[in-house]
Amino acid sequence: MKTAPPTSDSRTFGRALSDLRNGFKQPELWGHLAWQDIKQRYRRSVLGPLWITISMGVTALGLGLLYSQLFGASVGTFLPYITTGFIVWNFILGCLTEGTDTFISNEGLIKHLPAPLSVYALRTVWRQSIMFVHNMVIYFIVIAIFWSDVTTPDYTMTEDGMTHPGLNWDVLLAIPGFALLAVNAGWVVLLFGIASTRFRDIPQVVSSLINLLFFMTPIVWTTDILKDKFGSTADWRDWVAELNPLYHFIQIVRAPLIGNSVSWHHYAIVGGITVVGWALALVVMRNYRARVSYWV
Repeated sequence: MKTAPPTSDSRTFGRALSDLRNGFKQPELWGHLAWQDIKQRYRRSVLGPLWITISMGVTALGLGLLYSQLFGASVGTFLPYITTGFIVWNFILGCLTEGTDTFISNEGLIKHLPAPLSVYALRTVWRQSIMFVHNMVIYFIVIAIFWSDVTTPDYTMTEDGMTHPGLNWDVLLAIPGFALLAVNAGWVVLLFGIASTRFRDIPQVVSSLINLLFFMTPIVWTTDILKDKFGSTADWRDWVAELNPLYHFIQIVRAPLIGNSVSWHHYAIVGGITVVGWALALVVMRNYRARVSYWV
C-alpha cells in the first residue's frame, strides 16, 4: 500500500504569521540595524542625523513662504500646514521608496542570517520612524513661533476657507494616527519588497510615480483652494483629493497636529485600506516568502 507523500507547510498562512510573530520578538535586532543605517548614512558628519531635521526645516520654510503668497494664505497657519504635511509625507515616501529595496539591499544578511523576513521590513519601518521623530523637532519650532495663529478658535487658512477649531487636546489623536500609518507601512514594505525581488522594475516605477503623487496630494495646497478658485463648481474637483488614499493617511496625523478637525471618513478609509493591505501582504508572504532568498 502506497503512502501519500508528506505535504509541505512552507506555503501556509501559519508560516507567514509565524514569520511576523518571530520578527516582532526580535526588536533588538531590527532596532539596532535601523539605528546603524542612520549612523552609517551620516558617518563622519559633524551634525550627524540632525541633517535630517535641517533639510526638512529648510524645505518646509521655503515652500511654505512661497505657496502662502501664491495662494493668498496666512503664513501663520499655512506654514504649520505645509510643515506637518512634509513631515508625514517624508515618512510615507521613505517607506515606499526604501520599502521596494528592503530585501534587495539586505541580500547578504538574508542569505547568511537565519532571521524572519519581517525583521528586514521592521528595520525599514523603524528607521523611517526614527527619522520622523527627528523631523518633529521642526514641528515644535514652527508651532512655538505661530502658536497664537494655530490656537485661535475657528481659524481659516484661506480667506473664505473652512474654519478649524484650533490646536487643543485633540492633538493627542496624532499618536494613534501615526500608529495606523506605521501599521500600514509594514504591509507596504512587505508587499512591495517581495514583489521587487521578483520584478526589478517596480522600484523604478515607484520612483517615477512618486513626484506625481506628491503634487496630486494636498501637501503644498489645500482643498480650500479649490473652493476659493472654483466655488460651487469645485465639487467634482474635490475627488482629486478624496480618491487619493495618501491624502487620508496624511490627514489622520496632520489635522490633529495643527488644530484641524478630522472627519471620521478618513479613519474609515484608512481602516479599510489597512485590512485589505495586510490581507494582500499575507497572501504574498504565504506564497512567495520562501523564494525571496533565491530571487535576491
